[in-house]
Amino acid sequence: MKAIYKTDCGKVRANNEDHVDVFQNDAILLAVVADGMGGEKAGEVASGLALRQFSEAWATADNGSHIERPEDWLRQCIIDANQSIYNFAKANPECQGMGTTIVAAICTKESVIVAHVGDSRAYYVNRNGELRQVTEDHSLVNQLVKAGQLSEADAHDHPMKHVIVRACGTDENISVDVSSIEWSKGEQLLLCSDGLSDMLNDGEIASLLNRDETIEEKARLLIDKANTAGGHDNITLIIVLNDDGEEL
Repeated sequence: MKAIYKTDCGKVRANNEDHVDVFQNDAILLAVVADGMGGEKAGEVASGLALRQFSEAWATADNGSHIERPEDWLRQCIIDANQSIYNFAKANPECQGMGTTIVAAICTKESVIVAHVGDSRAYYVNRNGELRQVTEDHSLVNQLVKAGQLSEADAHDHPMKHVIVRACGTDENISVDVSSIEWSKGEQLLLCSDGLSDMLNDGEIASLLNRDETIEEKARLLIDKANTAGGHDNITLIIVLNDDGEEL
């Protein structure tokens, strides 16, 4: 597998509160995007604590070699990150209310396990170039869409679109969504913060991911296009290509 990650401050924000990293051994790849939220630089602290939790868990698992049940492992990483952020905020009043979204994936050449909290997303692109959103936003607007009170077309520009109903670190207990997909050689996974998905629609994302370019170039094009569209937030993404351990 091959992966590339990039993060950009965008055109409006003064600092970048996102954290991103990729960890890999010969058999599996772990990708994590965390989009922090909170006053001052508290969001940056929250997302950083989340990434540190994944990094330490990966090291404890002998650099990923001893992850036997990836669904449980990912869920526990987010639960532990939630506790770490929550406790830090309690001990540091200036960080009260801070939190972060998280989308994380464990990839092998046969499958992808995705765990998430919040509105950072995972997308899957199959060999036919078809894009599918794997995650479901934990947002007020998505709740309204599911309840039939708002159309998907109106949801994209709704004034409450950034209201999150579930985040990592804001409450002592947390519920984590975990899903899995099978994939094969040539297919792609995209993890991203809402700084990308709010600026580009699914068609635009699919068009760029399906270009005959390297994943490095695709990542650059996605960030450039999000900035051209306004760059209203920090933009962070990971592209994972399943090359089945071989050169395409």
